[in-house]
Amino acid sequence: MTASSSPRPSRGRGVLGAGTAAVAACAVCCTGPLLSVLGGVGFASAVGALWMPVLAVLAVASGLGVLLIRSRRRNAACRTAPARADLGMPTIGPAPDRFETAQTEH
Repeated sequence: MTASSSPRPSRGRGVLGAGTAAVAACAVCCTGPLLSVLGGVGFASAVGALWMPVLAVLAVASGLGVLLIRSRRRNAACRTAPARADLGMPTIGPAPDRFETAQTEH
């Protein structure tokens, strides 16, 4: 006998049972992380709804702080007066001690 000629007709219960087991395993595995993510989003939404006026005040205060700091920096900007820079003349030739050493050896 071959595998395809069985006395009972195939109803596909094995595939259905494996699919059900896979769905149950996925539900057990993923329930905790999904609930924690949804709970975190819900908590953040509740805090945002309760503290919206405070957040608006903080946004305005930070904007005013930025403007104040920029105006102070602009007023305290360092400016230099134009002046000539004395760079000096470069020396060409050997250093003085080398020249004296070379003359005494000859």
